[in-house]
Parts: sequence; C-alpha cells; structure tokens
Amino acid sequence: MGDRWHVEVDRGVCIGSGMCVNHAPDGFALDTARQSRPTAADTDADERILAAAEGCPVEAITIALADGGEPVFPPDEE
Repeated sequence: MGDRWHVEVDRGVCIGSGMCVNHAPDGFALDTARQSRPTAADTDADERILAAAEGCPVEAITIALADGGEPVFPPDEE
C-alpha cells in the first residue's frame, strides 16, 4: 500500500492560472471564482499532483503525508 497525501491550496495565494488542472485534471478543479481546490483533501500519492504543486507559479499548493503530516511539498528545509 502506498502513501496517502493531504493536499491543500492556499486560496489567498492562488491566482487561478489553471496550471494545477493542466498537470493533474483529476486532482484539482477551478471554482467559479477561478480559485483552485483539490478534488479530494486526501488522495493516493500521485506524481501528477506533485508536478502540479511544483509547477504552481505562486506556490499555493502544499502536500503532506495524510498519516503524520510530514511535508512532501514544499520539502521541509532544515
């Protein structure tokens, strides 16, 4: 069984570019205000969702392990 991720979009930072939807159309959607939101708060680890977070022009997407909360993206800089 693989990792489960908790995905969040900071709607105060999101500019509605739609890059996340282009990278992971099953993982993100734009609402009527063109703000991104994850289609599910918790999801199986998915390279497309990681690519969406990495490609977000304003770094509005965060990913953490659903069990424990350790950061996946952005990585914890120690």
